[in-house]
Amino acid sequence: MRVHHLNTGTMCPHGRRFVNGTGNPFGRARLVCHSLLIELPDGLALVDGGLGTGDLAEPARLGRTWVWQAAPRLDPAEPALAQVRALGFDPRDVRHLILTHLDLDHAGCVPDFPWATVHVHARELTAAQGRTTALERRRYVPQQLPDPARCRTYGDGGDTWRGLDGVRALGDVHPELLLVPLPGHTAGHCGVAVQSDHGWLFHAGDSFFFHGQITETPHIPLGLRYFQRRADADRPARRANQDRVRALALAHPDVRVFSGHDPVAFDAAVAAADAAR
Repeated sequence: MRVHHLNTGTMCPHGRRFVNGTGNPFGRARLVCHSLLIELPDGLALVDGGLGTGDLAEPARLGRTWVWQAAPRLDPAEPALAQVRALGFDPRDVRHLILTHLDLDHAGCVPDFPWATVHVHARELTAAQGRTTALERRRYVPQQLPDPARCRTYGDGGDTWRGLDGVRALGDVHPELLLVPLPGHTAGHCGVAVQSDHGWLFHAGDSFFFHGQITETPHIPLGLRYFQRRADADRPARRANQDRVRALALAHPDVRVFSGHDPVAFDAAVAAADAAR
């Protein structure tokens, strides 16, 4: 399967050195919303969707504090809908939205593709619909959330893939697309494994934030460390699953592992995909 790496939302918070690990401590950082557009025999699938057209039209719905802190670029060329068209595809061919979780900077695509089936963990959908805690009310935007009638939800249990448990194939139809439970950042957070035409890719969502976290000597800039902790729904589970993702990356160098917002990993993935074509 051919896979396109898309940045569906650039964020430019202050404190570049404390976010990206290098540069001016007072400068603007760069974070991305790393999405995958996958060409399937029966259409297209989108893994995560950053910010959508509705978010750009009404950024206040994302929360004024989040907009001030994250400083999203709000570029009309970045939403997945615009990029699908720019690549020459018909948006109606996007049949599946596979979401690592429903945070506001991952689920913006949902209203832009109302005909697509949304694949998400059952615990994540329940948490997003309930919004029972202050953290959930900040992270889940009601206008982005899918109607449960268009969702395919996944529970516990499944197969094992590269040492990770509870893995389920997309709709039990596409064995090359796998939903991998990695709770902690959110209640139903998952990773997505994709068997592309150039090997396995593993989109680890927000199970980690910085490429240095999955190296032999894990490290993360101070600002991202603070944000990671502040966003935890279940810190022990997040830490345990982060360790599992790191173990996957170290034990299986044939799998390209990346997170949702790291610009270094995104740029490397784009370059690798371009070089392979």
